[in-house]
Amino acid sequence: MRLDFARAIVALLALLVPGTQALAHPHVFVEARAEIVFDAAGRLAAVRHVWRFDEAFTAFAVQGLDADGDGTLSREELQPLAQINVESLAEYDFFTFLYKGEDEVAFGDPVEYWLDFYGGRLTLFYTLPLKQAMITDASSLTLEVFDPSYFVAFEMTPDAPFSMVDAPATCTLTFTPPPKLDEGTAMELAQIPATERELSPDLMQVTETLSNSASVGCK
Repeated sequence: MRLDFARAIVALLALLVPGTQALAHPHVFVEARAEIVFDAAGRLAAVRHVWRFDEAFTAFAVQGLDADGDGTLSREELQPLAQINVESLAEYDFFTFLYKGEDEVAFGDPVEYWLDFYGGRLTLFYTLPLKQAMITDASSLTLEVFDPSYFVAFEMTPDAPFSMVDAPATCTLTFTPPPKLDEGTAMELAQIPATERELSPDLMQVTETLSNSASVGCK
């Protein structure tokens, strides 16, 4: 059951909760921020994620996790779940896509991952290293965080949606939020139950444009 829950982050949450109404796309809501991390040599080395899940998803997630019955959820109690979560996300490319020009950049396995529980919501922290750290040059780098199928809705934090850590002084970052859904498309998505994982080609053409995007340029 716990493995099924982890996959619910990226799959069919409503199917796993008997009696739960299959609400419209999206089914899971995440408030996110991302740090673009450079190493000591000034190379882009990793993306560090912070994902805070919605209260409804959290309420299901934390059932039965208070092993010592003290009424709180420690990081240690949540760690096995955190591991399953990051392993499950690999199937969906971690909802993280990095491009240098038109070429996609490969990531390695997640490191430094954990879950915290506060304010009635779960927050997942993890670092996604590049398979090979890369020098940034005049070629623009683009980082996108989103679910192309729009099962999970990512909204970046307004104060610091993307940031750079230890970046060379010549690097700049520009954030581009996703376009707003038109009312007709939003209503069409609202009719899709959680039992349907795949969107129609017409809807996918729209949802594949809903990326939270950061462009990094270094001179």
